[in-house]
Amino acid sequence: MKVELYNQIMASRRGFMRGAAALAAGTALTSTMAGRALAQDSLRAQILQIPGVGKGSPTDADWQKVGEMCLEATKANVAQGEFAGVELTFMGLNNQNLHNFLFRGFLKPWEAYTGAKINWIDLAQADYNARLQQSIATGTVDFDITEMGAPFEGDTAGKGLLDEMPDWVAKQIDTTDLVGYLQPPVGTWDGKTYRVNLDGDTHTFAYRKDYFGDGSISGQAVPTHWEEIATLPAALAGKNDPITGTQAYGFLDPLKYQWGGFGFYFLGDRAAAYAKHPDDPAWLFDPETMKPRVNNPGWVQAIQDVLDLVKANAYPPDQLNADPNTTAFSQFLGGTGAALTWWGDVGSNARTSDTSVVGDVVGFSINPGANKVYNSKTAAWEEKENFAPNLAYLGWGVYVTSRVSGDEKKRKAAWSAAAHLGGKDISLWMAAYPSGFQPYRNSQFQYDEWVAAGYDRAFVEDYLGSNLDSYNHPNGAIEPRIPGIFQYYSIAEDELVKGINGQYKSAQETADAIAAAWEKITDQIGRDNQIKLYKASLGM
Repeated sequence: MKVELYNQIMASRRGFMRGAAALAAGTALTSTMAGRALAQDSLRAQILQIPGVGKGSPTDADWQKVGEMCLEATKANVAQGEFAGVELTFMGLNNQNLHNFLFRGFLKPWEAYTGAKINWIDLAQADYNARLQQSIATGTVDFDITEMGAPFEGDTAGKGLLDEMPDWVAKQIDTTDLVGYLQPPVGTWDGKTYRVNLDGDTHTFAYRKDYFGDGSISGQAVPTHWEEIATLPAALAGKNDPITGTQAYGFLDPLKYQWGGFGFYFLGDRAAAYAKHPDDPAWLFDPETMKPRVNNPGWVQAIQDVLDLVKANAYPPDQLNADPNTTAFSQFLGGTGAALTWWGDVGSNARTSDTSVVGDVVGFSINPGANKVYNSKTAAWEEKENFAPNLAYLGWGVYVTSRVSGDEKKRKAAWSAAAHLGGKDISLWMAAYPSGFQPYRNSQFQYDEWVAAGYDRAFVEDYLGSNLDSYNHPNGAIEPRIPGIFQYYSIAEDELVKGINGQYKSAQETADAIAAAWEKITDQIGRDNQIKLYKASLGM
C-alpha cells in the first residue's frame, strides 16, 4: 500500500468506525441482546472480569485465578502429574513488578496440575541484556526457559542455544492468530520455529487531552509532528497541570537513556520520522556495507531536538536521571507531562493501575511524524511529510533452551509451561491488564470484549487503533534480528548520555561517536555475515 493512501485511510478510519458502530448498534440490538448471555458465559468474558477494569490493580490471587481458568488447553496435551519430579529454571524480567511476577501466578496452577517445579531468575530491565549476553558469550546457559525478544534470536537461535518448537505447541497456542508483522520469519531461524509470542511491541504516542485541543492549557492541537513537539515549552510556560496543580511540562524524553539497550528505542522514535525513508527498508545501517546511518542528518536532527529541549529547560527537574520507567509510570501516569512515546503498557495501566491519575484524559495515536525526511540513497533532505512508527523490539516471547533437548520429559514440560503463558485466552487478559505486554493477536482486537470488561469504546478504539495503525503502517521502522543488536544499542546509549551531558560539542559529534563504536562492533562480529543477516531481516 502506498504511504499516501494509507495516511488518507487512517485520517478517516476512526470516524468511520464510530459511525459504523453506532449504525450497527441500532440495527443489531436484538441479536446483541440474544448473544449477550452467551458472551458472559465465555471464558474470555469471565477472565476479563478479574478483577474488573476500574477495580484496582490485579493481585497475585487474580493471576493465579486466571492461570487456573485457562488450563484446559494444557490438560488436552498433558496428563495430571505427568511432570512430577521435573524442575525447570525460568529467566525473565521483574520490571515494574510485572513480567515474572505474573508468570509465577499464572504458572502456579500449572505446577499444581503437572507436578513440575519452576525456579526463577529475576532481572531488572537494565540488567537483562548483560546477563543474557554473558550466557551467550560463555556458552553457560543456566536456564531452561527464558523470556526474550525477537532481536536476540540471531544471538541465540543462530548459535544453537534454543530448542525447536514441537508441532503440538503451535496448535495449542494458535500461531495463525498473530498480527502480520509477527508472522515468520519473526520467531524463526533457518526455517525452524522457536518462539511463543507474549507481546506485540510497538511504540505509540500517548498524550493528555487536557493539554491539547479547545479549552486546553496549551491551546494547541494534538501534535502530529516532532516539529510541533518543539513548540510545547513556550505554550506551557507558567501553566499548571489541570490534575496535580504542579508545573506543566511538555514531552517526556528519558534523558538517562541507559537502560540496557532498551532506552535507545526512545531516540529511535524521533529518528525514524526523519531517517526512515518510505522507499528504503533500512534506517540503522547501509544494507550493502553495514556502515552506520546513525550519524546521518536524519539521526543528527533527532539528537538535536533533544539537546534543544535540554537547553530550553523544558523537562522536569532531574530528568537526566529519568529512565523510561520513570517517564511512563512515575511521571506521565502520575500526572506529570503532556505526552510521551512508549509501549502499550501506558494504555492498559492508564485504566487499570492504582497509581494512574490520567485514565480519563489520555489519548493515543501513532508516533509523531516529521515535515522532512532524509534520503540516504540521494544523501539529501526531502521536504515532505513522513511517518515511520517504531516497531520497537518485536515483542517479548518465551523460548525454550537447548539445555532440555536431550530430556524429552523435561523438554515437554518446558514447552507446556511456555504454551500456557502464550495461550490465546490468557494473552487477552495480559493485553487488557498491567502485564508488561500489549496486544499482538488478531483476536485481541475485538473491541466488544474490551468494552464488556469495563473499558469505554472511545478509549478502546483510540488505544487499540494506535497499535493496529503502527503494526500495519507501510513505512514501519522494523527491528533487525541480527547478532549483537543490543551491543549496538547499549553503546549508543552510553555515547548519547555523554552528548546530553555536554561531553561532546554537538549533536553531530555525538552521532559520530555512536557510529564509530558501531563500526567496531560490526568488525568484531564479522561484517560479511552481518550484511547477509541484516539484508535478510529487512526482507531484501
